[in-house]
Amino acid sequence: MIVGCSSINGNLRSDSEISTESLAAQWGIQVEMIALTAAGRMVDFRYRVIDEKKAVPVFDRNTKAYLIHQSTNQTLAVPTTAKVGPLRTTGTPEEGRVYWMFFGNPGVVKSGDRVNVVIGDVKISDLVVQ
Repeated sequence: MIVGCSSINGNLRSDSEISTESLAAQWGIQVEMIALTAAGRMVDFRYRVIDEKKAVPVFDRNTKAYLIHQSTNQTLAVPTTAKVGPLRTTGTPEEGRVYWMFFGNPGVVKSGDRVNVVIGDVKISDLVVQ
């Protein structure tokens, strides 16, 4: 059972928009991919840790993460399951490893759409969903 797979309502915005190029320098991560999965019901976001010290805030359970669909401005949350908890990697990051985060997709995001991923204070813009 997945709880919290619906979109978030409201105007959640991040003040710190960042390009994928400067992401590694400021936050210690590099985007590997963003793609539809689970028959299109989830968006799979993968990222590699480049600097484990800078990446620590990304792995904090209390750091909110969500996805913004650019054309509709709809916001999608990280689902939470009863047994597993939030469908995202938390804990201690290790350099060179690829980590993941899923966003529930109630049919909003399609392949080829542009999205923004927000993790705490950082907003990663203009990612194209595969």
